[in-house]
Amino acid sequence: MFRQILAAGAALSLAACNQSGDTASAELDIPEVEVPEISLETMKAATKELSSDEYEGRMPGTPGEEKTLAYLVAQFEAAGLKPGNGDSWFQDVPLVEITGKDFAPMTVKVGDETMNLTYSDDWVGVSYREERQTKIEDSDIVFVGYGINAPEKGWNDYEGLDMKGKTALILVNDPDFDTEGLDGPFNGKAMTYYGRWTYKYEEAARQGATAAIVVHDTEPASYGWNVVSTSWSGGQGYAQRGDGGADQTVMNGWVQKGVAERILAASGQDLAALSAAAKEKGFKAVPLDANISTSFTNDIRSFTTKNFIAMLPGSEAPDEYVLHTAHWDHLGRCAVGEADEICNGAIDNATGTAALIALAQAHAKAGPTRRTQVFLAVTAEEQGLLGSEYYGANPVLPLAQTVGGVNLDALSLAGPAKDVIIVGPGKSQLDAYLEAALEAEGRIGTPNPVPEAGYFYRSDHFSFAKRGLPMLYVEGGEDLVTGGTEAGKAWQAAYRDNAYHAPGDEYVDSWDWTGVAQDLRIYYRLGRMLGDSTSWPNWNDGDEFRLLRDESCSADGGC
Repeated sequence: MFRQILAAGAALSLAACNQSGDTASAELDIPEVEVPEISLETMKAATKELSSDEYEGRMPGTPGEEKTLAYLVAQFEAAGLKPGNGDSWFQDVPLVEITGKDFAPMTVKVGDETMNLTYSDDWVGVSYREERQTKIEDSDIVFVGYGINAPEKGWNDYEGLDMKGKTALILVNDPDFDTEGLDGPFNGKAMTYYGRWTYKYEEAARQGATAAIVVHDTEPASYGWNVVSTSWSGGQGYAQRGDGGADQTVMNGWVQKGVAERILAASGQDLAALSAAAKEKGFKAVPLDANISTSFTNDIRSFTTKNFIAMLPGSEAPDEYVLHTAHWDHLGRCAVGEADEICNGAIDNATGTAALIALAQAHAKAGPTRRTQVFLAVTAEEQGLLGSEYYGANPVLPLAQTVGGVNLDALSLAGPAKDVIIVGPGKSQLDAYLEAALEAEGRIGTPNPVPEAGYFYRSDHFSFAKRGLPMLYVEGGEDLVTGGTEAGKAWQAAYRDNAYHAPGDEYVDSWDWTGVAQDLRIYYRLGRMLGDSTSWPNWNDGDEFRLLRDESCSADGGC
């Protein structure tokens, strides 16, 4: 049980950073918190406003961004907060948007056979290169298993390959994703970063591949093809790079599993058999008797989008910061040609952005904590955590002076729950603060029920965690007061299948907000506890991010 994990972690008195930059074993200072009324009317009004058609899906670099930022300034200013970047509410984030169009069919030649694959139905593809024309011609396909090169694990799916001019066909997730437990070379059922599509494209580029194509499979991907087709069509934002993306592949994309099966079968191979072989260390990539060709044009637009930063200065330690994060953006007009083109992003993530506003109001009314409370609404999460990544690389407030934080992404409207879902439990001393908050509220923590989905690497807290900053990612629970886990899972499945990254994610007047009210109390307690504490919680001994935090604290003289 998660509560037992927390108790064991607290009993170890894990080392924490101190003000001199050294680490020392110490008991954590976890203050008691009185929770005021947190306005559900603010939650409802802000969620409805930000997800209205007027905001056009809050795509960065569009009029929807301008409306969103103006709304945030008005709300936080009215709450009595101050700009978080000197006299400015904003941090500029330079991006380039590449919009593919005029897609030719993807042709796959296998011997004398030619397959013509239809864009969106069979495959999707984008270019990370700032080039007007993308063209791939007769690029030989190599099945590279899971496309992983992990020297520390003695695992290299590219060993002995020269990928120049070739296309990597790659399986989604990790080799051990379908195991029952969390033991295995890649954490068993729990996805590692090696399982994320972002890593697979990065590694294919490092290997010199012309293209990288991930085979979509709903279970290991944790979402259906509909999510892929909407998320990968239209404009795609990237951080501006000095080389214009010349070190990237010519194209990154996805194909339906059935398409991959046809290609392999025509090459005399079997996808199921190769997938099984790819799960074992020492797997050798398989060049196929097949090549691909396709082309499309790109509209390229350089623009500056913005992170929004507000703060409630601390009363005693104003240069120590507690971070609350949520992404304000969504997908814009993601269903071009449909009757309803707009992906409004009501749950994902107008709810999280609204929660920042409601929490800021509550903290301001209660008065400042000893440390400064920071509310960071980041841009371009849907394009690959770009806003939080930019802030992490260019922090307005030093990370070594930031105590830790909580990420808010897609709050649950399923109703009141007995639990909360913890994404990445047992990783840091922040768990002890969460345990205290849950105990005070009479709730429990449940480990993420789908660790294979890799959610720890899919939201904005990861941009900070990978730089050593302790972060919590807490979601609404699935063990509902009415209907239990069966009802909770049914709500999650309905949202994933009908609304997630689709035009169906719209505000509903009849939503039950009582579960959100519960969760806001947890988030408020966490912010208040960290804000009034004198401790500097660290990652647990042996965690993948512990060394990064220790080095950051020592080098920058913080923590």
